[in-house]
Amino acid sequence: MKKYGLIGKSLSHSFSPLFFKQFFEINNISAEYKAYEIETIEEVKELLSQKNAGYNVTIPYKESILPFLDEIDPIAKEIGAVNTIVFKNNKSIGYNTDAFGFKQSIKPFLTNKHDCALIFGTGGAAKAVAFVLKEIGVKVLYVSRQANGIKNHFAYTDVNENMLSACKLLVNCTPLGMFPQTKTSVDIPFDALGKEHLVIDLIYNPEKTLFLERAQKQQATILNGASMLKEQAMESWRLWNK
Repeated sequence: MKKYGLIGKSLSHSFSPLFFKQFFEINNISAEYKAYEIETIEEVKELLSQKNAGYNVTIPYKESILPFLDEIDPIAKEIGAVNTIVFKNNKSIGYNTDAFGFKQSIKPFLTNKHDCALIFGTGGAAKAVAFVLKEIGVKVLYVSRQANGIKNHFAYTDVNENMLSACKLLVNCTPLGMFPQTKTSVDIPFDALGKEHLVIDLIYNPEKTLFLERAQKQQATILNGASMLKEQAMESWRLWNK
């Protein structure tokens, strides 16, 4: 029986083990998928030495895992984050299927109004989202707790009505609002949102975060991370079995 798994720190929120369990059962595949919680990135050495059939990687290790891998796929290297590990010829190879998953999930929703995006967060998921948006010609502005003087990088307190009027695409790549902390949200002037805005939260548990609830009240189109999860998971499966 082939063994796959998810590497992360706090995985009670993750639907990945259930998703793959159901996928294996439906398709009569003899395999298992487990959650591997590790406290520090150094513990990944033991998991990599087990040479399981493949791993996914999630918060907070998508970036810090890179030095522990034998090879990095060119796209994952450009993004600066890995969420899928494939073993081939006794080597661990890092890929990024988040970018593929995000691109597939947003295709039906993008319009010519969405030429500027605010990305909340600067971690591995945010890097994959930015890679996709830049690739299709969308201007990207990052928002996090501190602006740090980096170009096109702003603090939450900088987000105002003018910025939201110019940027009709918002993507939350932070864990704010994720189960069990469902009462938290990115704090922005939601009153400035309207029908032309597309508001995306990469979180899928809960199905509708407080961030999405507030955006929906302003008649914005909303999308959670469920479709991205499925798309990136199936792309991971394709790479594991390539």
